[in-house]
Amino acid sequence: MEWTLILCVVAFIFILLIIFLMNAIRIVPEYQRLVVFRLGRCVGQKGPGLVLLIPIIDKAVKVDLREQVREIPHQTSITKDNAPISIDFLWYYKVLDPSQSILQVGNFEVAAQGMATTTLRAVIGGILLDDVLSQREHINTTLRTKLDEVTERWGVKVTNVEIREIIPPRDVQEAMNRQMTAERVRRAVVTESTGTREAAINVAEGEKQAAILKAEGQKQAAILEAEGQKAAQVLKAEGFSVALEKIFAAAKTIDQKTMTLQYFETLKSLGSGASTKFIFPMEFTSLLDNFLKGREK
Repeated sequence: MEWTLILCVVAFIFILLIIFLMNAIRIVPEYQRLVVFRLGRCVGQKGPGLVLLIPIIDKAVKVDLREQVREIPHQTSITKDNAPISIDFLWYYKVLDPSQSILQVGNFEVAAQGMATTTLRAVIGGILLDDVLSQREHINTTLRTKLDEVTERWGVKVTNVEIREIIPPRDVQEAMNRQMTAERVRRAVVTESTGTREAAINVAEGEKQAAILKAEGQKQAAILEAEGQKAAQVLKAEGFSVALEKIFAAAKTIDQKTMTLQYFETLKSLGSGASTKFIFPMEFTSLLDNFLKGREK
């Protein structure tokens, strides 16, 4: 009996030791921190790695240091020109001070979500509908700045805010669709007219270039033709000059009798014609006398 009692006591102590160690030893990942409360008093944050706690006396609260993203569902807001629109967005945050995120607010995510909703309505209430649809980046920046001002005292940094969808009223959507259709028609007409104008310009430019090339060709042809005629005239004049030189050279060798015989041949040709009138040059009698004198000799 005594040994049995001793074994039971040892087993009980061993079990208590295991429970003690399980509650005392914590393995904290790199992206987490433990905010430790000892008898209700915050003694700071611990981690990462192996952390030893005093069971029953210490209480630890885990805080994730990674950047988180939360969705704000569709919220109906009224713009400055009294147009109701529905907006949903995402907000990104990161815990910078784990202790402050536990001590300063009960649930900073819920608090931040409520703050984001009211801030969104305040921001949209000061902007016209057209600006809401066209200045999304400005709204994102304004929301992030205002949320960060509030969450900073909680040890939380709002890193980004992104509006996902903006749904305007139905009548505004229909007006926008009509405006988009009219804009597309206008662009199509402008594009068509621009294409027609450019085509006409290209055709005119082509005709201009063709006329210039044609005139240039005619000019070159005229120049070549003139140069050819000039060369032909030069060659013709040179040939005529050579012919005259040969004629003059031959004429120097002709005597008076030969010239007289040429006159006789000419008269013979005139006599064979149908004409009844004959014209004799004045030099003919002198040539005839010279010819007769030559015969007498």
